Amino acid sequence: MDRKFILCSFGYAILGLLLGIYMAASHNHGQLVTHAHTMLAGFVVSFIYGLCHKLWLKNGNSALAHVQFWVHHLSVLILISGLFLLYGQFIAPELLDKILALASMIFLVGMVLMTALFVLSPKHGTS
Repeated sequence: MDRKFILCSFGYAILGLLLGIYMAASHNHGQLVTHAHTMLAGFVVSFIYGLCHKLWLKNGNSALAHVQFWVHHLSVLILISGLFLLYGQFIAPELLDKILALASMIFLVGMVLMTALFVLSPKHGTS
């Protein structure tokens, strides 16, 4: 599971950097919020989850770990897609508000599930 999270995190980093480069080149920073969420929720959090799996978690192949993986990525993809549509003014905010709120709640569920994985993982070493 650690490798999956790290590889996905690099995908988010590439996507976020491409968006940042586009904004810099076009001098249009209207997608700054989308860029920041892609880099933080996508790249940074996924990378941290990957490190947690690699360094501490021993239950990375459990059903809970797989559910957490997909919950996290589903929330991030909905979040950054919704933000892109919102800040690009492609869809009215009234139509996206509930979707973005739901994506945020799903992201929270992913964080709670990661916390549960960490708590439920068998202890090892002296840490």
